[in-house]
Amino acid sequence: MKQIYICSDTITGIYSALYDAWKASRDKEAGIELRGKTQQRLFCEYTVVEENEEKAFQLERMVKRYLGYNAYWDIYHALLSEDDQKGDAVFRTLQEARRIQDSRRIMDHLGNPDVAKVFQLSRSVSNEAHLYQEFICFRELDSGLLFSEISPKAQVLTCIAEHFSDRFPLENWMIYDKTHQVFLVHPERGQWRLVWGEELDQEAAARISKKEKEYETLWKGFFDAIAIAERKNPHLQKTHLPLRYRTGMPEFTE
Repeated sequence: MKQIYICSDTITGIYSALYDAWKASRDKEAGIELRGKTQQRLFCEYTVVEENEEKAFQLERMVKRYLGYNAYWDIYHALLSEDDQKGDAVFRTLQEARRIQDSRRIMDHLGNPDVAKVFQLSRSVSNEAHLYQEFICFRELDSGLLFSEISPKAQVLTCIAEHFSDRFPLENWMIYDKTHQVFLVHPERGQWRLVWGEELDQEAAARISKKEKEYETLWKGFFDAIAIAERKNPHLQKTHLPLRYRTGMPEFTE
């Protein structure tokens, strides 16, 4: 009977599920499914995974040791994607790594559909994170906090955290992932961290500082001044800057 491991859609959750699956079913057919997205099937036994940091650490250490750091980062990024079958693909990739002579070259075996899927998911997440590094705009609130709200497909906050931490080490700033309802919080001169389970205060997020209003007005004026009406091409503009990345950009708001 096929064993299905059910976990939350977090790195700790999926790593814990992979740890349990690897420990008990590495040589058998098994699957990883996300809580809330499970479809009951015949001839399957379902187990809810006990998630903890120790399991996640053990799985991480195993992957880095036997598959190498490059494969580890591909797996890590793939598990941040929005694909519901990402856990299955990673588990079968780990199984495939046992069958080849050099497990550290597992990501070169793109002829395997699961390895190819992990590679594709990893590239997709990395590309989205790179675009958000370029497109995120912060607004200064009246409290002095720099704030931005994004709606990514993947869970990219950990991918962009170091970038903005290096750029604004002396600022209090926060990025809210509206899709996954997670905050990336950075205190002045401190270390960034993720915060779950909190709701965004919409009123506080809308109260921008007087200086911010002035700069937004100046920026909109500059944006309009350099535009050439006769060469306006909305379709080409969407190709370079898709609509979903424009949240918070003052030049695209009324």
